[in-house]
Amino acid sequence: MAKDTKERILTAALEMFAQNGYAGTNLRELAASLGMGKSSLYRHFTSKEEIWNTLLDAMIAYYGERFGSPEHLPPAPESPEGLVAMTMRMVDFTVHDEKIVLTRKVLAIEQFRDERARELASRHFLTGLTEMFTPIFAAMMDKGLLRREDPRMLAFAYTAPISALIHLCDREPEKTEEAMAHIEAFSRHFVKSYGGIA
Repeated sequence: MAKDTKERILTAALEMFAQNGYAGTNLRELAASLGMGKSSLYRHFTSKEEIWNTLLDAMIAYYGERFGSPEHLPPAPESPEGLVAMTMRMVDFTVHDEKIVLTRKVLAIEQFRDERARELASRHFLTGLTEMFTPIFAAMMDKGLLRREDPRMLAFAYTAPISALIHLCDREPEKTEEAMAHIEAFSRHFVKSYGGIA
């Protein structure tokens, strides 16, 4: 029961942080949105800072389990078309999963206030994607699916435009379908341009 309440608090906090930022989120209002008093909230979390850090920990785990991370790599595709399919599965998840969308908004807002948010924003928006795709591309090169290049630079060249288009979806949700079509076209162009001999 306490675990369920904690999860409800974190879900509501994520929504409030995404809408109002950390400074604009009031614990009394957070508690009221859950039908509880502030004192009841304090039975589960001692401070707003504890809610913040617990929420970030939970979202790191959630993202890593469902999307992947440098520590939890998806298997390397067995074909160039497999790279396109894997990319589109990952993009579909990150663009449509409400928790991930809200987390991206929170990180975008709080990266200028909070050092941990800044580090996570850099990791999730840029460096982590490069780190994740570097060994994937190295494995694809070993299989002859991509021509031999610096896999890290190739991973950066691949993920940066995709990440930019994902941010476009956040800013202008009405362009999500168009952005996803661009990502798929870019992925196909990439495998055509860098495809190997297999």
